[in-house]
Amino acid sequence: MSQSSTTHDYSTTQRYQAPALDKGLDILEVLSQTPHGYTLSELSQALNRGVNEIFRMVSTLHQRGYIQINESDRYILTLKLFELSHQQEPAKSLIKEALPLLAELAERSMQSCHLALYQNGRVIIVAQQDSPERWSFGLKMGALIGLTDTSSGHVLLAFADEVTRVRMLNHHIRIDGENQMDPGQLFDLLHTIRQQGYATMPSAQIDGVTNIAMPVLGLENKVLAAINVPHVSRIDGLRRPDAQQIASILSDVSLRLSHRMGYSGPHCYTP
Repeated sequence: MSQSSTTHDYSTTQRYQAPALDKGLDILEVLSQTPHGYTLSELSQALNRGVNEIFRMVSTLHQRGYIQINESDRYILTLKLFELSHQQEPAKSLIKEALPLLAELAERSMQSCHLALYQNGRVIIVAQQDSPERWSFGLKMGALIGLTDTSSGHVLLAFADEVTRVRMLNHHIRIDGENQMDPGQLFDLLHTIRQQGYATMPSAQIDGVTNIAMPVLGLENKVLAAINVPHVSRIDGLRRPDAQQIASILSDVSLRLSHRMGYSGPHCYTP
């Protein structure tokens, strides 16, 4: 490359730099990697910047609702970025189509259920429906869950194409408490899930919960999301759908949602 070309590239890069924007994005990215947040002093250390250097940016992000101060006086992310990202297609359409079907699934299964997406190295709950029972177990909307130790994460990995699966694992950001799995064991498990069409496993986080998850597919068989039912069995005399019956109900609901999102094939699981 000629010296003039090199000089031109450098000057162009310098011309379009935005230090203030870089600083704000650095703050958001660092906060996204801690479940407990940072004090202003800790945040300055994590960023390797002085407190005075980041104070105005932190204040602006706080005023605009991107971060908040918790009861321990630590800065944490709000759900504003989550809300903005899901105002766009196709996530907005997926959630809109999913909500009534999740309500139907909860009513038919007598269990809670949720919809999970893979996003930027993590799995996030984007819609949730409580059980119609007197009691209910479910995940909060916006909650982050593990990619490698949950049935939703396993479904998203299992039904992704090979290139996408490798990229998901390479960009994976472990959440607090996420269990590690031997890569060979994980790939064997994903193969089994693809063969049977769904994932079922005891919860790795909560005793007494069995997760049943199935994919939501779209155009060109692309996996868009996972629907999960955290099955909690009753031990009294009331009869409720068992795990096999719930799998059949979930298969019907996930296939109908898939068809609404452009999928035209049969379901991966046929009861």
